[in-house]
Formats: sequence, C-alpha cells, structure tokens
Amino acid sequence: MIFFFAQGQFFAQEHVGISLEDVLIKVQESNASIKVSEYEAKMAKYDYRFSNSIFLPQVSVSHTGLATTNPLMAFGSKLNQEILTQADFNPDLLNDPDQIENYATKISVEQPLINLDGFYQRKAAKTTMEAKELQAMRTRDYLNFEAQKAYGQLQLAHQAVAVLQKAFEAANANLNTAQNSYDQGLLQKADLLEVKVRVTEVSDQLKTAKSNVQNASDYLAFLMNEHGGVIYEPSEELVPVRPGGPLEGSLENRADVKAMGLVSEAYKANMKADKMTFLPRLNAFASYEMYDDEIFRADANGYIIGASLSWDVFKGSQRFSKAGKSKTNYEKAKQEYEQYVAKSSMELQRTKRMVENAESRLQTSELAMEQSEESLRIRTNRFKEGLEKTTDLLMAEATYAEKQLAYYQNIFEYNQAQSLLTFLTKE
Repeated sequence: MIFFFAQGQFFAQEHVGISLEDVLIKVQESNASIKVSEYEAKMAKYDYRFSNSIFLPQVSVSHTGLATTNPLMAFGSKLNQEILTQADFNPDLLNDPDQIENYATKISVEQPLINLDGFYQRKAAKTTMEAKELQAMRTRDYLNFEAQKAYGQLQLAHQAVAVLQKAFEAANANLNTAQNSYDQGLLQKADLLEVKVRVTEVSDQLKTAKSNVQNASDYLAFLMNEHGGVIYEPSEELVPVRPGGPLEGSLENRADVKAMGLVSEAYKANMKADKMTFLPRLNAFASYEMYDDEIFRADANGYIIGASLSWDVFKGSQRFSKAGKSKTNYEKAKQEYEQYVAKSSMELQRTKRMVENAESRLQTSELAMEQSEESLRIRTNRFKEGLEKTTDLLMAEATYAEKQLAYYQNIFEYNQAQSLLTFLTKE
C-alpha cells in the first residue's frame, strides 16, 4: 500500500518535458549567479569611469546670500559689489558698519594637470574591470557545464527508475511463479519468502530512484531560477556523447586564468600608484564671480585663474606603510596566479586521464550488461521449467539490474568527464 501510494504521489506531480538546449538557454538567461557576476562587472566598469576624474575638470556653480554687520565682511562685500565710496573709509563706519546684504554667484573650475598616482589608479581600475568581465564570462561557462551535469543527473535518475520499474515487474512475475510452485508443493516456503524479500528490496530501490528524480528536477529548477515542485522529463536519452574533434586549448587563454593574471596586474598598478604619491601634484583652477546687493543680480564681477603645485613632503609613516602593503599584495597576487595556473594544469591532465578511464569502464560495463541479460534470460526459462534454483534466478535478476544501472552510471560519468574537459579547455 505504501509503495502504490508513493507511486500515486510521483505521478500526481506535474511532469514537464525539457531538452538540454532549453535548459542551457534558460540557465544563461535567468541564473542568479550569472546575474551577480554581471553586476560585479558593471560595478567595476563604473569604478573605471570614476577614474576619469584625473583627466576631466570639475565644474561647480553656487549662489550665496548673506546679511552682515561684521566689519571685515561688510567692507569686503561693498568692495566686491564695487560700491565702495570715500565715506566708507570713515573709522566709525569701518568699525561699526550698517547691515549690508551681499549676493554672490560663483562658477568654479578645477582641472587636474599632473597626478601620476591617479594615472596608475586608473590603470588598476581598467585592469580590474577587464578581469571582472572575464570572470563573468567564466561564470557563464561554468553554469553551462553545471547545467549539462544536472541534465545528465536527471537523465540518469529517470533511467534508474525505468530499469528498476522493469526489475520490479520481473520480481513480481517471479513471485507469481514461485507462489504457484509453492501452492503445488514444488517450492519450499523459505524460497518463497526469499522471492518476496527481493520484491521488497526492488520496491525500496525504486522509491529511492524516484526521489532522485525529484532531487534532480529541483536542482535543475534552481539553476534555471524557476520554482521547484515539478518533475522534469528529459527529451533526450542518456547515451555517450563524444566530441567532434580533439579538445586542445591554451591554458593561458582561458578566461579565468587571464582574469587571475589581470588581477595581479591591477595590484601591480596600485603598487606603482602608491609610490607616485611621494611626487608633487599640479592642478589648475579658475573661477568667475558675480556680486550684487539684490538677489540674482550681477552688477559687479571678477575672475581668478591660477595653478597649484602641492607636495605632501611627509605624512607620518602612512605612505610608507601603504606602499609596503600594496607591494605585498602584488607579490601575493602574483604567487596566487602561478599557483592557479599550476593547479589548472594539473586538473586538465587529471581530466584527460579521467576521460580515458571512463571510456574504458563504459565499454566494460556494456559487455557486462549484455552478458547478465543473456544469463537472466536463460535462468528465467529454466526456472519456469523447474530446472533452476530460486536463489540462482534472484541472483541473476539482481545482477542484471545492477549491471544496467552500472552501465548508465558509466555513461553519465563519461559524459561528465567529456563536459569537464570541454570546460577546462575552453578559451
């Protein structure tokens, strides 16, 4: 009863057919990890645009109004408004002026000329942006590989259900035969119970396989950023997928490896930028000012044009510490890059061997499945004629189901090894 209830629950859920191509498209369009990586690349792009400030001027406009009896402010305001008279030099008026209103409109421009540290900071920002873009590309490649793996798991889970369903039907048929033989006194009760135990074992395996189908469907839905709870049915059979040609790619041209190299270059540029803070900076500035004693009027005006050469000769030990830290970060990033290349090369060689081993196991498991199928056919016929022991039949039946599952498992592993090799050699 429990088994048939589970059967009903399994088939009551919504079943949706899906192809590998559909999965790959939906993952590329909707996967959350891909969106996050693209947002990070976009943030790095804005950081690079922010560095345009070392070339472009800064322009500001302000309008200020005030009323004052401060002697200095009052005298200066009249001077800016160009309304100063001889009478304003009276010491009494200078020391105790009447309230005066002043409205000032100011347009100011600041133009960086030579900021060597800013040039290297801009280079670091650009290199970081390029690294983030490559990382986003590699994230897409990885999710493509992960989607293929998840689809293969779904195929394997459905194939296991199909195999175990047939095994369950065969076990039931053998149980009927054994029950008839027992009723006729041709079979001992221990043998009948052994057949019943086999039926129960297959039933448990079948329930586990259907749970695996649901698990694989849920993970596939997660990758596609869709709601779970449905049963996906692959429209393609689980068969060995062999590449069209040799997979040979340059490790240095792989997106993630290039991104690691660019990260190292970014740290190098930051190190040089921190060294350049010891040099002076040259900036130009200009302003145009308009004054009046009425709001939004400009009866008086003037301008200022100049250049500023500034040099922070000594700022405690801040710059020395910062330069030392940036150099250490660069050395660390360079070491991480070399380690990543070495590890990637090791993984590539290991995957090539994995493909060879998987292909060998696939051929072996195919022969083993064919042999166990023929053995089961012979023993089933002999058991119906009363010429075969129950134990031998059950063993042959279990062996055939086991070899089928092993064969499809090896197909899955072979396809995943090929997919991983493609991922590791993709430039």
